[in-house]
Amino acid sequence: MVHIRFEGRSLDLSETQLEITQGMSDTAVKERVSRYLDVDGNRLSTYVVDHRPSGDLIIRPEAVYG
Repeated sequence: MVHIRFEGRSLDLSETQLEITQGMSDTAVKERVSRYLDVDGNRLSTYVVDHRPSGDLIIRPEAVYG
């Protein structure tokens, strides 16, 4: 499962829907997500790909604390 937080929206998609495969780089994952969202890839440049122990991915904005 891939959970995406983008501009106030939350989406849960399968790896198959995004054409993501095991071992794919974070950059490639963000390219697939930007293609799915139909946005320019640089809009996800500051986003984080969080690899969960379950194998799920979370693509989210970088958290800033303080």
